[in-house]
Amino acid sequence: MSAPSSLDLLHPTLAHHLVNTLGWPGLRPLQREALAPLVAGEDAVLLAPTAGGKTEAACFPLLTAMAQGGWDGVSLLYVCPLKALLNNLLPRLQSYAGWLGRTAALWHGDVTAARRRILRERPDVLLTTPESLEAMLVSTKVDHRAFLGGVRAVVVDEVHAFASDDRGWHLLAVLERLTRLCGRPIQRVGLSATVGNPDDLLTWLQGSGAGKRPGRVIAPGLPPPGAAPGEGPPPGDVELDHVGSPENAATVIAALHRGEKRLVFCDSRQLVERIGAALRARGVTVFLSHASLSVDERRRAEQAFAEARDCVIVATSTLELGIDVGDLDRVIQVNAPGTVASFLQRIGRTGRRADNRRNCLFLALNEHGLLGAAGLLRLWARHWVEPVEPTPEPRHIVAQQLLALCLQESQIGERLWAQWWDGLELFGHAEPVLAHLLREGFLTRDGGMLMVGPEAERRFGRRHFAELTGVFTAPPEFTVLHGRTEIGRTNPALLAAAEPGEGPRRLLLAGRSWAVTWVDWKRRRCFVESVDDDGRGGRARWDATGHTGWSFELSRAVREVLLGEDPPVRLTRRAVDALAKARDRHADHVHPGGTVITRHGGDVRWWTWAGTRANLTLRATLTGLADPAQQARDTHLRLCDDVDPARWKAAREGAADRVALPEVDGKALEGLKFTAALPRHLAERTLAARLADVEGARAVLVEETRFVVGE
Repeated sequence: MSAPSSLDLLHPTLAHHLVNTLGWPGLRPLQREALAPLVAGEDAVLLAPTAGGKTEAACFPLLTAMAQGGWDGVSLLYVCPLKALLNNLLPRLQSYAGWLGRTAALWHGDVTAARRRILRERPDVLLTTPESLEAMLVSTKVDHRAFLGGVRAVVVDEVHAFASDDRGWHLLAVLERLTRLCGRPIQRVGLSATVGNPDDLLTWLQGSGAGKRPGRVIAPGLPPPGAAPGEGPPPGDVELDHVGSPENAATVIAALHRGEKRLVFCDSRQLVERIGAALRARGVTVFLSHASLSVDERRRAEQAFAEARDCVIVATSTLELGIDVGDLDRVIQVNAPGTVASFLQRIGRTGRRADNRRNCLFLALNEHGLLGAAGLLRLWARHWVEPVEPTPEPRHIVAQQLLALCLQESQIGERLWAQWWDGLELFGHAEPVLAHLLREGFLTRDGGMLMVGPEAERRFGRRHFAELTGVFTAPPEFTVLHGRTEIGRTNPALLAAAEPGEGPRRLLLAGRSWAVTWVDWKRRRCFVESVDDDGRGGRARWDATGHTGWSFELSRAVREVLLGEDPPVRLTRRAVDALAKARDRHADHVHPGGTVITRHGGDVRWWTWAGTRANLTLRATLTGLADPAQQARDTHLRLCDDVDPARWKAAREGAADRVALPEVDGKALEGLKFTAALPRHLAERTLAARLADVEGARAVLVEETRFVVGE
């Protein structure tokens, strides 16, 4: 008897619809390889490029297991980092579940009206975010044991995005609590594009089950970890141009690829707005997407873009993940993303049709953007991708979880709380955090039981502890309203009184200029009217978040470029000329044999090409030599003006063995949520560990250094 085909392992109804409804001739390689282990209950990380069929690779076998095993009630969770991605996936998962007579539903912060129905008519598949899952566990309106006690499996989409962020630790901790609630292991399946360390990602995803439960990385067609990279750069039509300004970028975008659908990525919301407005002024049909636009505004833009042809959508990383905006012809990148992984996600948006190759046009606005793009493309050409590394020392998440557990259970035994996380690494050093929570009144102790205390009520108790369910902070923003329609949110600094003679304050939002008619300071709302472009456009501004500068690897790739190595992509004449000027300007700052110290009068700089985090670490390590007040740079450190070769050699002696963590500005602690629930020294230690690159600093400290004295 022949071995069963992959379709034979699928539930017969799914197999029927796959062929007759979807019109598929069969399963893709990832879907074939995932089927048997997932039906058998194994944990897994599924790796494939964007549009590689990862959702189906996870859900078809899990729906098969659901039907074969008679899973009842909410038994499959599908967790995403973005609500928009969940919205986009819902119709597909409703169809797949419906083929088997099952249901799927959506639960997140923007969907509140349907919650009573969902609680009453429990779906088999629940699409949600970690924050909403936490809210269900702590809510007094949800019987979390009855509602979630039947969960058998969880799919974590874009798992790499979670694992490199505090939301990942939060998700793992919530899944451990859910596992204890269910009284059985929960199968965990992560979906990701290419990452540099997939086995580590699987171990991380398994949490306390790592080494106890079967698990595997499934990545057909991708080389195994440690394998030699393929010959030449990955496939793709990539070009690098230097345009000099956002307005010039808009001119190029408007002129090129007319009649095609183009997705433009920018590294900030301000740049999205500025380029969007410039494209609209040039008569281009343009849509915008970024986190400070209202949900309805983004949804309208994404839907209109998906249905149009000759148009452009300008976005931040909100469209980097798997939200479907239809078939794309072109991806354009303004300056460069911070990682190769992001670039792979973005270029993977193209090339889905047989007549369309993966492509990306880089438009550099300045020298820094040009060098960053060139360095990143050299890493990409070597098939190098960043390893996914969980954020270090997440003590604030420990504090949040202890408080959330006490909310969930009303009270918990002071010697039993650790059982809820079953030895998860996150809680290895929780005792000092617990002691602080008790000492400061965030928790109280009564008869050996822990309960939420008055200080937690005071700081986090508003809106039924809603602040406790999310682990990231957002600066205060004002809602912008045109009549009753919300357009988005803006920085309150733009709403201060205008200068005399300037007329009404103007905002740039959704690619349009708006005149501010009234500001409700108490309720954080401002009302606007649309204005014609009279040469005095609006302004856009938001506080920067999450930018950590170039990594060590990217900085070293940039140094290679300055030493004469071009990225193996097409370079326009403007890019060639701009690279030549950059190499000439930095001729004294780079050397193949190590680092360089330059002196021009009293200006002494150490050109490390080590990245922002490594340079912050070096500044803290070389106290007395590095200027402690300088701003962090990707490329260099400023040194004291009395540094000479003898003093430098003495300071460097043994420094690689005593690398120090960066000092932390007290204001920076405001960006680390729940720091109020931590002792200050532990909060500072957590943030310092996140600012550091110890290995990069050590690598620089053992390199040779040459001195260059300018005129």
